Parts: sequence; structure tokens; C-alpha cells
Amino acid sequence: MGREGGWWHDGGVSFPTATELRNSADAALAACGAAPLADGPHPARTPITGAVLGGVAATVDGSTAVTRATAAFAAWRTVPAPVRGELVRRLGAQLRTHKADLARLVTLEVGKIESEALGEVQEMIDICDFAVGLSRQLQGFTIASERPGHRLMEQWHPLGPTLVITAFNFPVAVWSWNAALALVCGNPVIWKPSELAPLSALATHALFEQAAAGMDLPADLNQVVLGDGAVGAQLVADERVSLVSATGSTPMGRKVGAAVAARFGRSILELGGNNAAIIAPSADPELVVRGVTFAAAGTAGQRCTTLRRLIVHRSRADEVLARLSTAFASLPVGSPLAKETLVGPLITRKSYDTMQAALSTAVSQGGSVLVGGDRHLADIAPDAAYVRPAIVAMPGQTAIVHDETFAPILYALTYDDFDEAVALHNEVPQGLASSIFTTDLREAERFMSPAGSDCGIANVNIGPSGAEIGGAFGGEKTTGGGRESGSDAWKGYMRRTTNTVNYSNALPLAQGVEYG
Repeated sequence: MGREGGWWHDGGVSFPTATELRNSADAALAACGAAPLADGPHPARTPITGAVLGGVAATVDGSTAVTRATAAFAAWRTVPAPVRGELVRRLGAQLRTHKADLARLVTLEVGKIESEALGEVQEMIDICDFAVGLSRQLQGFTIASERPGHRLMEQWHPLGPTLVITAFNFPVAVWSWNAALALVCGNPVIWKPSELAPLSALATHALFEQAAAGMDLPADLNQVVLGDGAVGAQLVADERVSLVSATGSTPMGRKVGAAVAARFGRSILELGGNNAAIIAPSADPELVVRGVTFAAAGTAGQRCTTLRRLIVHRSRADEVLARLSTAFASLPVGSPLAKETLVGPLITRKSYDTMQAALSTAVSQGGSVLVGGDRHLADIAPDAAYVRPAIVAMPGQTAIVHDETFAPILYALTYDDFDEAVALHNEVPQGLASSIFTTDLREAERFMSPAGSDCGIANVNIGPSGAEIGGAFGGEKTTGGGRESGSDAWKGYMRRTTNTVNYSNALPLAQGVEYG
């Protein structure tokens, strides 16, 4: 074991000391204008070593946050949308300045490698750019009226306080997808971040406050509420919250959706994914290896769009699985602070135990582990969970393959004809992201047709992960049906009003009705 550049090394894998980790977190927090770690009630942990970095002070309670957001909405909804867009533009400028600082907190809190953490903050910058343009394009339609001397049109108005519940795996980007749109649409935001990522949320909020400084805007346009699931449930049940956007597991989404529907609120649900890639006979092998490896192993398999099922044509199965096994075996696993690392830690030891249970179940259902699944670096970081991504050849789509295990397990299945592949693809309950690798134009078009993939995202010759902000993000079935980010997802954050203006001297009724 040696020491280079302030980090502990073992076999080329970097590990910091506890003091260095805390100092790094405090430095990044300070750079963003947030308070340093202290002895607060909310612990901040790092999956890099499994240690507690320190505590975070209590934030505003949920009920108070909703009261403040409701008051802010009364003023914010009357501010012209381009002015609201200026706030988001300034937020984007703060994110550009502090991109590396915020990315460092993401790495420390959730274990993303540097490149992925920087990419997550870049997503925030991109959605700010998108929302600034959108602030001048919140357009309704003028509709042809059947009545002479009448104009029929629709308008879009601010909806109300918006609750954003985010998961650990994208601790800041998902907030920005929602917040940037909600703010330009005229809605104050209440943010309930994952308990596993309080520092990233507080640093982002500090940057937001700096962006808002000097703009003479209503207070409390963005508030962070820390706490456990009970705090989230209280916020979800509050009738003053007009919209709940929740990202997380399908069981969590069932509870949120039911609670919001019971009070006739509105929800955007981004829940589980069990994403697949079909490997056709004509697939480019280089694209397959690169695309599948990143999609399955990136973020240690902890993306909602992670590739979890590989559906390979029988004629290509031996070749594809051999090449992928070689690639998986060569992935550098270790501290995300090391430049050479491509696979960082699972978020908790519990995640590792869940992965091992899934692998055992897969074997009991006839599966064969081709590569991976083994724990790494337990002697150096016993409280952390480093594991090599696994490929498991399955005899069919058994019960375990229908489940989403939030860990780097890729189940490999075979097929003989295209219809069989699509049927295998669609028979799982989740419907987030999908892909096909083929150079056959007919197969590509059929995959994207109404009779093809039943997911919200369908890609050709790229994996299912790595969505751009320009398109609407979300999925069907038990993924929840929500849409965030680009395209016309902004309409989910507004209410539609249909207006009829009579500029004539008569009063004709629609459908030729006579009354009088």
C-alpha cells in the first residue's frame, strides 16, 4: 500500500483517509456557499469507505415549507415568465462556475466516478439553458370557433407549489429537470432529497440562493426539507402541494400516487426500470461491447436506465457474451476519486447483500454466472461495497429477471426470431428505457413502432442509458407514466385554461342551440 497525491493506493485504487474525505466535502461546500459539516441530526455518509462524514443541521420542517411556498406562489405566478427565466439563467451560470465543486460532492455522497459526476452537473446546466428559452415560449393555441365573431384559445398558467422528491442515484440532476421547468412555469419548489445525499442538495440550494440574490424576487422559491420517509409522506399528503414529482422505486411510487390521487393532486412518477437491449444478427460488435458495457456497469448499475436484460440472437450469443465477459472482467473497480476507476461502490452494504441474494436466486432458477458478482477491496474498505459487474446467462425470463435489482447484474437471454425478442422485451412489468443493436432498417423501425418496444424510451444502436435533456424522459407501466425534462414536459407543471372571447354584438350558442 502506497500513498500518492494525498490518497491511499492499493493496486492502483485510490482511498482517502477519513479526515481527507471530510476536508474535501467541507471545501466543496464552502466553494458553493453552503455551511460546513457539523454535528447536526442528519448524517452525511460516503459509500467510498462507508464512513459518516459528519452531520447536517436541521432544515425547515415540511408544513412550514409548504406554507412559505404557498405565499411565494401568490407573488411568483404574476412575475413575467421571461423574468422567471432570468433566475434560471443565473442559476445555470452559478452551476457553470461551481461545476467541479458540486460534482465532487456527488462523488463523495453517492460514489459516482468523476466523469459521471461532472456529467450530472452538466445535465443541470443544459436543462437551465433549455428552460431559459422555454420561458419565452409557454404558448397556447388559437382555435377556430364555430361561432361568428368569436375567438377560441387556450392559455397555460402556473400550477402551484411543486414538491420534488429525488433519489440518491441522480442527487442533483433530477431536481434540476423539475425545478428549472417548475420555476419558469411559475411554481415555487420544495425539495425532499434522498437521505443519502443531503450535502449535494444543500450545496445546490446555496447556489440557487446566490443566483436569486439582488433580483427582488419572492422569498422561498426553492426550499430543502431533509428527513426520512415520514417527512416525505407528510409533504405528499399536504393538499396545498399542487404537484408531486417523485423519483424512486415502484413500491414508493404506488404509495405516492395513491396519496396524491386521493386528494385530486397531480403527480409525475419516475419509478423502476428493467431495461433491455436486443442484439440482432446484424449488430455491430464494437457498438455492442461499448454500448452494453457502459449501460450495464455505469454508476455501478445504479441508474434507473441501467441495462439489466440482454436479449441476444442465438447465432450471436457465444461471441457477444464472450466479448462482454472479457470487457466486464477488465473494468477497473475502486474508489471513484481515482482517475482510472470506471466502477465505483454500491451506495450501501445493504445494496451488496441485495445483489448477492439476486445472484443466488438467479442460479437457483437455472442461471449461470459468467463473470463478476464478487466483492472487492473488503480488506481496505470493510464498510463499503465494491463489486465487479456480473453477467448471468439465464435459461429464460424467470421470476428474478422480472425484478429490478438496483445493482450491476446483466441477465442474458437468447431468441430465434424478432417477434420472440420483442415479446421477451415487453413481458416485464416495467417500461422505462429500451434499445436494439441492428443494422437492419426494418428491425429498427419495427422496434420503434407501436407494435415494438412498449417503453417511454426506445433507442437504436445505443444503450438505454444516457438520455439527453431535449427529449421528454419517463416510462410506462410500473415506471409510472411521468415525463420530465425536454419536449413538452413543461405542460405537466402548468394548468390549461380554454378561453372564448365574443367580439360580436350577437350571442350565438354552440352546436346551434336556441334558448330564449
